[in-house]
Amino acid sequence: MNDPAKYRLFTPLVAYPDAGLPAALGRCLDMLELHCPEAVATLAPFAQWLVNTPLHDQEEVYARTFHIQAICYLDLGFVLFGEDYKRGEFLVNMKREQALAGNDCGDELPDNLANVLNLLPLLKDQDLVTDLGSRVMIPALRKMLEEFESARMAMRDRMLKRKHNAILLEGRSDQNIYVHVLQALLQLLRTDFEERTVPRAPASQAFITGASSCGTCTSHPTPKPQTT
Repeated sequence: MNDPAKYRLFTPLVAYPDAGLPAALGRCLDMLELHCPEAVATLAPFAQWLVNTPLHDQEEVYARTFHIQAICYLDLGFVLFGEDYKRGEFLVNMKREQALAGNDCGDELPDNLANVLNLLPLLKDQDLVTDLGSRVMIPALRKMLEEFESARMAMRDRMLKRKHNAILLEGRSDQNIYVHVLQALLQLLRTDFEERTVPRAPASQAFITGASSCGTCTSHPTPKPQTT
């Protein structure tokens, strides 16, 4: 595997936008030119959107995508396991590994995508790095991207209209702009990891309890619990 520190360059792209995002995107694109050139073209629509969109609108689109009336969520355990008990086990183990690595998770949960990206270069156990990439991050991103499919988005909008009588950012062409970020990250991950759903036997096996069944889990069966 090439230097896992490169994954940190994606962290600002999946975190709440701020004034430093354009510069962070530039650094990420420079990295992709070296390690995954095809992902540069994938990110191009997001880069163009960033240039033409005020920060306030960036914040609104981010919140609509990942928080309020979310298209998908960034907490990987929830994406894979929903409310199943396996999500709780995974979260406990992620919290332990984040603490051991000295990675400050801030206000987000330890399985939040940004926190996991920051964790990868801090891990000394390469089996664990491989398991996170192959059995957690790639399957989770694949499931997240499925939520951006037009049929699913239309069905979700219908449900939201029945429940709330209103849809945030309805009709805006940029409401699914973050699909390009997730696609580019998935492309990069696939240069280092091969997706796995079969249990393996390294020391890290107990860490990702039940990951072999993630392919059969439904995405977001109940509303996402509040972050504490």
